[in-house]
Parts: sequence; structure tokens; C-alpha cells
Amino acid sequence: MDKKRKVRICYGVFFLGLFSLWTYLLRIVDVQSIGPRETAVGFATLNQFFHNITGVHMSLYHITDWLGLVPVFLGFGFAILGLAQWIKRNQIRKVDYDILVFGGYYLVVLAAYLFFERFVINYRPVLIDGFLEASYPSSTTLLVLCVVPTSIMQFYNRIKCKLVRCSLCWTLALFVVFMVLGRLLSGVHWLSDMIGGILLSVGLVMLYYGITYFKSK
Repeated sequence: MDKKRKVRICYGVFFLGLFSLWTYLLRIVDVQSIGPRETAVGFATLNQFFHNITGVHMSLYHITDWLGLVPVFLGFGFAILGLAQWIKRNQIRKVDYDILVFGGYYLVVLAAYLFFERFVINYRPVLIDGFLEASYPSSTTLLVLCVVPTSIMQFYNRIKCKLVRCSLCWTLALFVVFMVLGRLLSGVHWLSDMIGGILLSVGLVMLYYGITYFKSK
């Protein structure tokens, strides 16, 4: 394994470590009952301060919620590509290595989402249709930041036309920025939820980047 790939994997482990530390601190630092129905939230002073600044914008929440289907469609697209290669080449081990890793990577992202839906760290700062919903880490942020950057990597390697490749990759990059900022400013997550989602996503993406290109180049 060359130095660059080792560095990518080390960065991935580092950010996952930061995410674990942040999650632990969220459970013990400045925990107050500031959420709906007196639900407890860590880093309460910081979270309440930022939430008061942004307010709640449900229209922005609904827009980012619907646009959250974009990474889902991207994932299905690569799943179909992998299935087509499997059928055409008759053996799963003949599917492109980076596509196989992509499949495993999606399972890890899904497992992270399901884990925090089951073991709730804190709830949203607002009720959704009258119900409490798990808020940490931001699932939309996790989905967008995990799927779209890795899809950009795939498109960058697979699309031969430079103009098409650059246009698509930059469009997706701007989409990521809009989604993260939109989710942050919508007021449906605490600031700590967004930070947690970003740390976890960066860690997973860097691990994917290191592992995939260690084998595929």
C-alpha cells in the first residue's frame, strides 16, 4: 500500500475516532432538557444558541427532505451497474472491485443509520407531525455526504468526456453544499447533530477512498 492510500485510511480512522469522541461528549457535557417534551440534549447552551439564530424553516426542511432522494437514486444506479456486470460476467468476483466495495460501503452507511435510529442520542428540536424523531447524527447529512462524494469519485473515473465529467461532478458538489447548508439552516436538527453527521461521513468516505483505490489502481 502506497503512502497516499495509507494517509487516506488514517484520516478515515481519525475522523471516525473524532465522531466517537464527539458522541461520547454529547452524552455528558452540558446536558439539559431543552428539547420538545423536555428531552435532554448535550452541549445544550451551544445548541440552543444556534437554534435561536436559525429558527425553524419547514419549507427548507421539506425541500432538503425530497432532495434526499437524489443520493438514493445514485445508490440504486450503481447497484444496477454491479448487477449488470455480475450477470454479464457470470461471477460476482468479476464485478469491478470498486463497485463491490461500493456495495459493502452502502451497507455500512445503512447500518450506521439503523443503529442511531435504534439507540437514540437525542431528538430533533421540533416535533415532526406531532412526533419525536431521532436527530443524531443528521441522517440526511449522512446520506448526502456519504453517497454523493463517492459517486463523484465513480463518475470521475468512469466518464471519459471531460466536459460531461466536470459538469456532473461540479453540479453534485454544489448539491452537497446546498443540502448541508439547507439542513443546517432549516432548524430541524441541533448543531451537534450536523457536526456528528459530518464527522462520521468524512471518516467513512476517506476509508472508502483509501480501500477502493488501493485495489483498483
